[in-house]
Amino acid sequence: MKLVIQIPCFNEEKTLLTTLNALPKSFSGIDEIEVLIIDDGSSDNTIKVANDWGVSKVVSLKKNQGLARAFACAINTALSMKADIIVNLDADNQYCADDIDKLIEPILNKKADIVIGTRPIEKIKHFSPVKKMLQKLGSFVMKKVSGADVDDAPSGFRAFSAYAAKHINIFDNYTYTLETIIQAQRKGLSVVCVPIRVNDELRPSRLVKNNFDYIRRSIFTMVRIFIIYRPFRFFSFVGGFVFLLSAILALRFIYFYLTGDGSGHIQSLILCAILAIVSFLCALLAIISDLLAINRKLLEDVQYMIREIKSSK
Repeated sequence: MKLVIQIPCFNEEKTLLTTLNALPKSFSGIDEIEVLIIDDGSSDNTIKVANDWGVSKVVSLKKNQGLARAFACAINTALSMKADIIVNLDADNQYCADDIDKLIEPILNKKADIVIGTRPIEKIKHFSPVKKMLQKLGSFVMKKVSGADVDDAPSGFRAFSAYAAKHINIFDNYTYTLETIIQAQRKGLSVVCVPIRVNDELRPSRLVKNNFDYIRRSIFTMVRIFIIYRPFRFFSFVGGFVFLLSAILALRFIYFYLTGDGSGHIQSLILCAILAIVSFLCALLAIISDLLAINRKLLEDVQYMIREIKSSK
């Protein structure tokens, strides 16, 4: 059984060595361990630190493409390295590497395809009260959107079986954490959460610049992902809401018309017609997007087979 620990990096020369030195030398049920570094266009000595430590493989992106793109590259590279289990670990030593055992245990026991480390949010000292509240709110919304019982949706400390990794596709450029949860539910992958520990903060988060930016990006990401994976439901809801408004205006006009005052409410009739047209267009979008979703599913199946063939060579 081969474990690949992937660490996306962007200018992490000050923290990467601490993260690497914290990695355990062995894990129960694992025969081979390799460390993969994805250098996301670093301009410092991140690559030198990684090579001096003796990581198994370093993949360098020509320019900074963001965490989501680096993660996608790491997944594809780990699969090409014949990984049976892939663990994603941040380079800032945020997560306790000794808890990797907890992450991989459900996969080794065939109880999960994806395992997410749940941080003790309330006990993290460098998290402000507002950030703690946003973390809980984001996870709650994610539960409702995805249907997955996940207590710490933004957590990047995760383990993937090779089977799950071959099914993962990342479309978002901001973060992979939310998208992979929704994908897992849509593709029938089992997701399990385990409690993990965190270390003291070595540097401020680069993903969360400020609370407003985090809220804005997270909302946009969840809406975008929902449209991608549940387009028929989304456009049907929008179309139904618009149609309801149109029906209310129509009934309002009919009421005034029957009471002899219809001539003064022609604007309502015009707006009713416009909303009815918009509702009809939403219905068409729902049908077209559903057909596109079917095509995407077929392409994902083809991608899975290609990954399966490549990993078996």
